[in-house]
Amino acid sequence: MNLQQLEHLLAVAGTGSFSRAAEQQHLTQSALSRSIQALEEDLGACLIDRNGKRNELTPLGQAVAVRARRMVFEAAELRRSAELLKQGDLGAIRIGLGSGPGAMLMTPFLLHMARHHPGVQVSVSPGATELQLMQLRQRTLDALVIDVRRIAPAPDLAIEYLTELRAGFACRSGHPLLQTGGPVSFDELLRYPLASIPLSTEVAHALVTHFGPRADPQQAVSLRCDDIISLIETVKASDAVYLGILAPAKPGIAAGQLAELATEPPLSTGARFAFVTLAGRTEAPSMGIFRQFVSEQLRD
Repeated sequence: MNLQQLEHLLAVAGTGSFSRAAEQQHLTQSALSRSIQALEEDLGACLIDRNGKRNELTPLGQAVAVRARRMVFEAAELRRSAELLKQGDLGAIRIGLGSGPGAMLMTPFLLHMARHHPGVQVSVSPGATELQLMQLRQRTLDALVIDVRRIAPAPDLAIEYLTELRAGFACRSGHPLLQTGGPVSFDELLRYPLASIPLSTEVAHALVTHFGPRADPQQAVSLRCDDIISLIETVKASDAVYLGILAPAKPGIAAGQLAELATEPPLSTGARFAFVTLAGRTEAPSMGIFRQFVSEQLRD
């Protein structure tokens, strides 16, 4: 028995197909089959039920797969630890940022690293939460900073709560809604395009509870985008109204380009940001730099 055979078993378990597993492992199908057969002979039992198009693990195969995942993960972490020690420096860092954190952290963090840690290789990727979670699990990302309400707890994820930032509405200076001089109703907001990032089910429920059925984001939001900076630039140049965390809009508010819109009733929800890594994964020393930077920047 060896790690390679266990990896081959996990590939078949994950794909349900010898041909797809072989392609994933860059092997011929016959070579993969021989590897699995050797593992079965070593254990003295069948690990996969070969049922036509779909291949499923036997009960023993499922038990082996559980342990195999741990063993393959630990072997990868040993290699990673050795590589970090050989590098003798802070190591590379690959970060995924959700919409809100991306608007607040991406450019400042790149500037910080260029000025203070020019020897560290840095990769910062915005994107959809579902894709970033997959990349984290595939170890092409080292950590995520995202709205914790966009993910489900899982045994393989280490989720560290960071902070909650206030959400609200903002529009361009001179917007017709500002002419009233006081709070506006949600019905008044809906006279104009509402611009927002994709919202979690929890936030959508809070909006409906707060403002009524017309506040369901699926119907109320006209302009939807994962990039908050693009949304804010659109709001500056049109009569669209921004809905989201207010921190990225504050520079525009301070410059007189944007204004926060008060509503009746007042909006009381926000975004809860978390630092997400793979449980048990060895961190590069540069992760400490990023953690400190995030804790200093993500403040309302």
